[in-house]
Amino acid sequence: MNSNFDLDGFKNSINRRTFLGRAAFGLGGLALASLLNPRLLNAAETVVPKGPWRGIINPPHFPVKAKRIIHLYMAGGPSHLESLDYKPKLKELHGQPFPESFTKGQQLAQLQNTTLKAFGPFVDFKKWGQSGQEISTLFPNIAGIADDICIIRSMHTEQINHDPAHAFMNTGSQIKGRPSMGSWLLYGLGAETEDLPGFVVLTSMGKSGVQPVSARQWSSGFLPSRFEGIQFQSKGDAVHYVGNPEGVCQSTQRQVVEEIKRLNGMLAEERIDPEIQTRISQYEMAFRMQSSVPELTDFTQEPQHILDTYGVKHPGDGSFASNVLMARRLVERGTRFVQVYHRAWDHHNNIERDMPVSAKDVDQASAALVKDLKQRGMLDDTLVIWGGEFGRTPMGQGSGRDHHINAFSVWLAGGGIKPGLTWGSTDELGYRFVDDAQKMHVHDLHATMLYLCGIDHKRLTFRSQGRDFRLTDVAGNIAKGIVA
Repeated sequence: MNSNFDLDGFKNSINRRTFLGRAAFGLGGLALASLLNPRLLNAAETVVPKGPWRGIINPPHFPVKAKRIIHLYMAGGPSHLESLDYKPKLKELHGQPFPESFTKGQQLAQLQNTTLKAFGPFVDFKKWGQSGQEISTLFPNIAGIADDICIIRSMHTEQINHDPAHAFMNTGSQIKGRPSMGSWLLYGLGAETEDLPGFVVLTSMGKSGVQPVSARQWSSGFLPSRFEGIQFQSKGDAVHYVGNPEGVCQSTQRQVVEEIKRLNGMLAEERIDPEIQTRISQYEMAFRMQSSVPELTDFTQEPQHILDTYGVKHPGDGSFASNVLMARRLVERGTRFVQVYHRAWDHHNNIERDMPVSAKDVDQASAALVKDLKQRGMLDDTLVIWGGEFGRTPMGQGSGRDHHINAFSVWLAGGGIKPGLTWGSTDELGYRFVDDAQKMHVHDLHATMLYLCGIDHKRLTFRSQGRDFRLTDVAGNIAKGIVA
């Protein structure tokens, strides 16, 4: 008998050989099974139901106060100090050194290592309506609806440059590839129309401070692409190539759509892929849009007094006014979320000359939307949001103001919001939000928006790369004090 025989080593080698042999046979069998039936390995994937998307939140988590949202997006960051947050103390300090106690250790964009001087508001503020809300004289029409809006003065964000700040406002993250809030809302609730997109984006340009806005701001990210925002053109045809080519009749086009649907259906039988169902549904929608879009864009149906109220001189001229009226027509027809970008608020220089122009571009139509929705009985369940991605510094940058993340203002109307209310505040120079129960981070705005739509922001999730993601990431508090 060999006394050097290693019994434990022999046992371990058998175990290793057994494991490797069985694993090899198991993997081979799995590979063979997948070749015989490719659908076997797809069992864990998300099944996307056929037909119109009705949302995954059914029933809603909370009573629904807002059925639809119109976001009037002032891209570039309007100065809160000349719009919605009056600071008389800052006006007194105009031209004097800005107190270091406010800025020491703080993040400033282009103002690092420069002499900081206070830049007082160059416009007057007045108290408006029975609520007595203070609003700049640059916005007389918005001031005229002071009793219908809620002004939030304690907004703050985390990103100090435009593109990541846009991304943070839209997606709750500066990381590329995250779904926008319109996509989250459409994924959660679906839309009330099958003939138009559930999430539409319109853009307009001002005469100054033209702010670039990338299409990733309305991307669906890792959500299926059927939830992506669709950009309508502000000038000319709202949707390119929506009509049939010359010589192609409606019945022929229907046959093409049906055949493409059949082929995509065959592919869908082989594998479970959300993008296949997206392709099928989008072809169907595109066909229906050949009828729905021309009707949508036919402003001759609007009475002249409505056009005048919005300030629309030439429908479809690319103006903010025309786009806002289009937004009302879209939500009227069942679109869930509409964003109207006005790219005119990046006032690093000549703010005294240029901001009044930008304000005039948007003031009339913004107020007209609220009044129009109200008289149509739609304001109660339509949430209107007005504001930009951040604010501007109370210190001067030459003849303008720099980017500012510690304080800015927005206003909300309708959709379950308390009207005639001012929520939150900033310090006496408008530099930083006051850290109290009325502070409002971007995540808090998103959480409140979803709450008004009947959604618990912590329960609207999507699994991607092994993690459950949500619009509010791991933060967000509902500002129930602004909810009617």
